[in-house]
Amino acid sequence: MNKGAAPVASLHSELSGAVADLGVLVPIAVALIVKNGLSPTAVLLPAGLLYVAVAVVYRLPVAVQPLKALGAIAIAKGLGADEIAAAALIMGTTFVALGASGLIDHVGRAFPRALIRGVQLTVGLLFLNVAWGLVAHPPSSFSEHALAPEWAIPLGAAVVALAVVLRRRPIALALVAFGVAVMLVETGGLPSLGPSPLELPSLSAATFGAALTALVVPQLPLTFANSCLAPVDAARTYFGERARRVTPGRLATTLGSANVLSGAIAGMPVCHGAGGLTAHYAFGARTGRAPLAIGSALIAVAVLAGSGLAALLAAFPLPILAGLLATAGLLHIGLLRDLRGAREWLVAVLVGAIGFGLNLAVGLAVGLVLWWTPVLVSRVRSSRWSSRSILRFPKQSDTR
Repeated sequence: MNKGAAPVASLHSELSGAVADLGVLVPIAVALIVKNGLSPTAVLLPAGLLYVAVAVVYRLPVAVQPLKALGAIAIAKGLGADEIAAAALIMGTTFVALGASGLIDHVGRAFPRALIRGVQLTVGLLFLNVAWGLVAHPPSSFSEHALAPEWAIPLGAAVVALAVVLRRRPIALALVAFGVAVMLVETGGLPSLGPSPLELPSLSAATFGAALTALVVPQLPLTFANSCLAPVDAARTYFGERARRVTPGRLATTLGSANVLSGAIAGMPVCHGAGGLTAHYAFGARTGRAPLAIGSALIAVAVLAGSGLAALLAAFPLPILAGLLATAGLLHIGLLRDLRGAREWLVAVLVGAIGFGLNLAVGLAVGLVLWWTPVLVSRVRSSRWSSRSILRFPKQSDTR
């Protein structure tokens, strides 16, 4: 396929790709609704609007996901809507400023392909880990309808096998449609209609302080790397010249703007994700029709069925969510196949291992030191380099 021109993709392929990333969205959304008390309409509306913005701005299936580290911490600590809203506002204003200033585009040049592949390895491993947890240790918000692990694990594995073998067919769409049918049967039919109430958060200096330390600081490195840098690389890998609109600065601006809205209505903080882009692409999404479809669906559900959404989503079959998520993780790890040489593999694997096992910020710091120390030493030793050029980061193409 010519990656410089928009492909001709069937509607069912676009729809299949559109729903392929629900394995990330649904579990976190349900937990935030059930455990943290967020309004279902406020949870889904920012994600739906950002997907529609993606269709207009990028015209590609750029993913929209919950802020994963932030969401996981908020769920684990049982934080309320006010702290989550404050964190969304801090994240939103920070990334709008980074995008508008152009700073993030410049800083991104310091991250060569090997480091980005390390981030993608981290995310792929995280996807696999979350998928395992969904079937082996079902979240409490799904416990009423969850299958026992001895059934859920093999069913999840079967979904992975089907998804990998049939990913060029609309398998994700078929699986999600089946899951929706099971969900409706489990809950006794359609929920009550109408949106759930939206409330303005109650914010104070203490609320912002708690949100900054507990939620924002752990999330910032992941958002910077996996929402602003890694999607650019993945988009260029999959779409070539068609991905020219996808830049770190634009991604920062769109996700930042969505989080300002999310914080204002006490909703779910959102981001872009490289792993989600892989999921959309792997199952057939090729154009802006995919994000437009899933965004419109999320908005419709938020507005028309938000009042009864908590009970409905909690009945969605976890093996399907886990299988789609695990498939996306495996395919995302597959991006490492274009690494060349021991140095690139060492940096990527080390960043991925540290990012998954310890902390992504630490992994990135180690990777930057390993990558740039030999370069800077070489430049210092060479009389051809001026003091100014020693500190200049080459373009990404120069580091490949």
